Amino acid sequence: MNDPRLALVTGANQGLGRALAEGLAARLGPDDLVLLTGRDRQRVTDAAREVARAADTRSRVEGHVLDVTDTEAIAHLADRLRQRHDGVDIVLSNAVARLLPGDSQEERADEFIDVSNTATHAILRSFGPALRPGGRLLVVASSLGTLGHLDPRLRPLFDGASLDQVEYAVESWRTAVHHRTAEEAGWPRWLNVPSKVAQVAAVRAVAAERRERDLAADVLIAAVCPGMVDTGTSRPWFADHGRSAQPPEVAARVVLDLVFAEPVDPALYGELVRSGRPLDWYGGTPPTEQDNLLVP
Repeated sequence: MNDPRLALVTGANQGLGRALAEGLAARLGPDDLVLLTGRDRQRVTDAAREVARAADTRSRVEGHVLDVTDTEAIAHLADRLRQRHDGVDIVLSNAVARLLPGDSQEERADEFIDVSNTATHAILRSFGPALRPGGRLLVVASSLGTLGHLDPRLRPLFDGASLDQVEYAVESWRTAVHHRTAEEAGWPRWLNVPSKVAQVAAVRAVAAERRERDLAADVLIAAVCPGMVDTGTSRPWFADHGRSAQPPEVAARVVLDLVFAEPVDPALYGELVRSGRPLDWYGGTPPTEQDNLLVP
């Protein structure tokens, strides 16, 4: 008999994260546990209760307060799960800071970077070692996460970088944003572009160190692009959103299909995956000046 499986989703009280938790709860078994996490206690409690009561829920569901900007809290939770459950089977790093078109990119930079990047680094560091055989650790990113979306001057900061080097590059970018020197150094004005590239670079860095032993144990570490998702975070950015975006429950299937695919496809390990295929790490083009003008 297989041991009960343990799954964790960050940023899970609404949007895509909520849909991921719902999908896991529907696909896992009655002895398995889904930890639905977020930083607002009431929203987490309400979401976990609603998911647990859904008609198609099969597994156990619990809410857990986790502020992903608190790297010590991430490490503490990973340690606790290793002690109590001998590790974790599925980790979906999904948390994202909401950024609206009218927001100042400079003023929101710290929160955005902390939620999207500092948290990703902490989850990779803390939960990577906690994965049990057959485990899955996926970072939800986007197709903007390929190296070609950066100015050529910046690409060496992330190509073949270690996780420490990715962190250093992210902090250098943060400093440049605050000093208002980011654009002259080649950084896009839209925070989402370097943030997503850095997320994928962090995944690639960790995967490069673990590849051989992870594949032997059927463990997958990867970034995943679910496509455009119709959420309160993304909707204000796209005038044609209703025609091109997917409901969260549809987008979640792409991620969950990757979670439950067995065995691990070596071609997807450590890559940015979209629709079951790896994207070219060197693909993409930097934002145009017109693109930058669209960002306040």
